[in-house]
Amino acid sequence: MTTVLVVDDSKVSRLLSKQYILQRHPDWTIAEAASGEEAIDKVEAVGPDLILLDLNMPGMGGLAAVDQLQAKCPSARITLLTANVQDATREKANALGIGFAAKPITEALIDEILSAFGKQ
Repeated sequence: MTTVLVVDDSKVSRLLSKQYILQRHPDWTIAEAASGEEAIDKVEAVGPDLILLDLNMPGMGGLAAVDQLQAKCPSARITLLTANVQDATREKANALGIGFAAKPITEALIDEILSAFGKQ
């Protein structure tokens, strides 16, 4: 069973991601977190295979949470999902060894992420 942790302060973004993933994979488990801190608290219990991680959130943002998420769940693939499409943000994601995807969240974007994850 594949588990995805969707981390975004926007409830709408979390719901869209969840909806598009479950349309393709109704048997997958989708967990949600609204901040980097909440994701860090949940990641060990959830044991995600894939983490969709927003960049800008109140409190701890996505890039700040990556090291702790990787330490607690090293096998999880992480994709930074953000409207901040500056080259510097892409470069930081690459340096951390995580994926990068530009919002808005659409079916096509989720398909692209799942394809890169290898579970399309």
